[in-house]
Amino acid sequence: MRTVFVAALVLLCASAVAQDAPKAAPLVNPASPAGARVFIESPRDGATVGQDVHVVFGASDIKVAPATDTAPGTGHHHLLIDVKQLPSLDGPIPADANHKHYGKGQTEDTIHLPPGDHTLQLDFADYRHVQFNPPLVSNKITIHVK
Repeated sequence: MRTVFVAALVLLCASAVAQDAPKAAPLVNPASPAGARVFIESPRDGATVGQDVHVVFGASDIKVAPATDTAPGTGHHHLLIDVKQLPSLDGPIPADANHKHYGKGQTEDTIHLPPGDHTLQLDFADYRHVQFNPPLVSNKITIHVK
């Protein structure tokens, strides 16, 4: 009985603390630097490639940096694979098989894709994996994997 009472008391206190906790500040997307752009250097749109695809990322007028770099005007690449629409500006870019993060400041990668047609697009984000506003994205390319 004593264990049940203590557990109930702990839950009651936790609930009270949670209600008094300050609300999280709304997410503010960093402004895109003037003239900044990102692009896929290779492969080219329409290319036929093998299942191991070497992708080279490009950026101009913005500094590519690791996610540990919180300086304004810096960020890192995210590769969107077969993504139909951009992630919401309301939160960080998801981390899953279709949204690859390059938080160490990488500017290339070799990815493995099954045979068929695939789309690739870069989405640049700040140290929090939050997109710039407006989003800094490359043109979407389509490749054929044999």
